Amino acid sequence: MFLSRISTWKTEFQAFFRRELLPVLANLRLAIILLLAIALFSISGTVIEQGQTLEFYQTNYPEHPALFGFLTWKVLLFLGLDHVYRTWWFLALLVLFGSSLTACTFTRQLPTLKSARRWSYYEKPQQFQNLALSAEVEQATLEGLQRLLQKRQYKIFPSGNQLYARKGLIGRIGPIVVHASMLVILLGSVLGSLTGFIAQEMVPSGETFQVKRIIDAGPFSASQIPQDWSVRVNRFWIDYTPEGRIDQFYSDLSVLDQEGTEVDRQTIHVNQPLRHRGVTFYQADWGVAGVQFHLNNSPVLQIPMGLLDTGGQGRLWGTWLPTKPDLSEGVSLITKDLQGTLLVYDNSGKLVATVRTGMSVEVNGVNLSIDQIVGSTGLQIKSDPGIPLVYLGFGLLMISVMMSYISHSQIWALQMGDRLYLGGKTNRAKVTFEREVVEILDDLEAGSNGAAESPSESLIVADASGKST
Repeated sequence: MFLSRISTWKTEFQAFFRRELLPVLANLRLAIILLLAIALFSISGTVIEQGQTLEFYQTNYPEHPALFGFLTWKVLLFLGLDHVYRTWWFLALLVLFGSSLTACTFTRQLPTLKSARRWSYYEKPQQFQNLALSAEVEQATLEGLQRLLQKRQYKIFPSGNQLYARKGLIGRIGPIVVHASMLVILLGSVLGSLTGFIAQEMVPSGETFQVKRIIDAGPFSASQIPQDWSVRVNRFWIDYTPEGRIDQFYSDLSVLDQEGTEVDRQTIHVNQPLRHRGVTFYQADWGVAGVQFHLNNSPVLQIPMGLLDTGGQGRLWGTWLPTKPDLSEGVSLITKDLQGTLLVYDNSGKLVATVRTGMSVEVNGVNLSIDQIVGSTGLQIKSDPGIPLVYLGFGLLMISVMMSYISHSQIWALQMGDRLYLGGKTNRAKVTFEREVVEILDDLEAGSNGAAESPSESLIVADASGKST
């Protein structure tokens, strides 16, 4: 009894789905609305910075005054606009749009292809009057027509005194592949949102690190975050132009296994990342990590440097260096880049010296020698397992769009005594198809051994009512 009820409910649900839900999902207007909504929220994810800190959004999207009168940091975080592509509602839009494409494919595109693959022969001359393009030729044969159609790459299906030919069936397959490619793109997007992650690391030259500073991640991204391997920054450096502007910055990176053995090594720069086991390391930023120096005859010492608040007037790094063991005296060191120049200020804020790497200066009774300024590389780290599917989908989309422009042309013929009735139709490029039919008729005339009437004069173009001219 219970199994019988389940079977009944299943049957009723299937009937309801086919009768009510499927037509709604396959509706073209719904697909267009969903596509526009996806595009709109994708644009918002491009305009609004993604994956930033709470302080960032509070500063850039204050409550007074609110952007556009309503967009504050609270609204932004509540709606998930700080991580649009991983919100449940954006993923729901992708799934719903994919369902609409699938429904349209099975209810419209596949039946259209199935119909295009079927054909029936014309058995009466009157049937040709219903075609958009038809003609009657004297002293012509089906065999001669077959040879002409074969030269034009038609696939021919003869049967007695009847003939059907077609070409360009791939044009009917094109829209189906368009839908399939969009589904592949959507699948890749959903997969990337659920399993991918984005991280940022600022690593001093010479240090080894594991990916820890995750700024955005999908709910199933744990398996993608590196756990059994790490990365060492062998060296970071910047190339400058003769005018002193940054030309390019580089990071020499080594991938290390759990035993510390190097398994991969590459020098990266902007637009040239390192890829290892599905994780990509991009060169995104740089900074000053510290300065190495001597005080009198001391061994090499290193002290960290921090980014100073300049109120938007450029980037400066600074540190305070004690010159006495009791920390009663010291100097401030300021630099703006890795070119090796340091400004030295005393406790009163007065500039007392300018020193470069490899040089020394006397401050507060001690000899300060600068060995080097240590740079740090800013890496953006991403993993998106859906990218191969997205690339595959876009590749298929480009191919399928070109396929969709291929005309599906069909020709019917009937031999009645010494008369050959011929007609055809196409779904696009109708002028080109008409010219092709006229050329076929001209070739038939040339081989008809003295036909009384020119085929082009026998050409009949039927209108929608079936009347011909």
